[in-house]
Amino acid sequence: MPALTFTFVVIAISGLAGFLGALTGLGGGVVIVPALTLLLGVDIKYAIGASLVSVIATSSGAAAAYVREGFTNIRIGMLLEIATTLGALIGALIASHVSTHIIAIIFGLVLAQAAWQSFRAPEVEGPQVESDALSTRLRLGGDFPVGDRRHSYGVRNVPAGFGLMFGAGALSGLLGIGSGALKVIAMDRLMRIPFKVSTTTSNFMIGVTASASAGAYLLKGDIRPEIAAPVSVGIIIGSFIGAKVMMKMPAMHIRRIFVVVLIIVSVQMLMKGWST
Repeated sequence: MPALTFTFVVIAISGLAGFLGALTGLGGGVVIVPALTLLLGVDIKYAIGASLVSVIATSSGAAAAYVREGFTNIRIGMLLEIATTLGALIGALIASHVSTHIIAIIFGLVLAQAAWQSFRAPEVEGPQVESDALSTRLRLGGDFPVGDRRHSYGVRNVPAGFGLMFGAGALSGLLGIGSGALKVIAMDRLMRIPFKVSTTTSNFMIGVTASASAGAYLLKGDIRPEIAAPVSVGIIIGSFIGAKVMMKMPAMHIRRIFVVVLIIVSVQMLMKGWST
């Protein structure tokens, strides 16, 4: 394929990945890696390096809009990022001593179960909960725009959410994947945070986690400018569009898209686990 054609194809694919990543809070890697490897024949290590760049670009492109509009809970994001960072460091340290195939299968099954639970969620989100004692002490509650008004929400089960975030970081370090799926699940299902706040806060967080991993790939020479550059361009364009759409789209529609993408990630993890 000619270089110019390759560049425009990568930009188009990355635009779709950025749109989905910004909309669901998962980052764009779920689309970028299989597209580059299966459709364009890119070496997997270069695809992963470009995927990490895409996650950072998605976070940068969407996070600014979400923070400006008041969707992102920065206090929660900074607290939970401690858990994911620690988990990622430990996961990276023990990666050579643990069978990643078994972990990938378990992770895929967990995501499949999460997709099923999200699919069965009620059509309309229930009333927002009151913050528990720890969340009140940490001032984690907030509000977000719904139409012309702002709705307040509370936060619960911080220790459980913190623990799942630690597990998400560890899986990221072990498998070399993004952990946006578990971040959204932890905030939405465990901490009872509204779905739009969960996805936008996940977008805010994933760039920090990916930056550490991207540095390692850069030192190994696995980030190729001719691949990462068009990926970044497409991702930023797509993430800005996704951010605009997310602000106006009903939360249940976003949840349905999230379920579809979650199923895709689950299948990828199961295939990775069963492959030799």
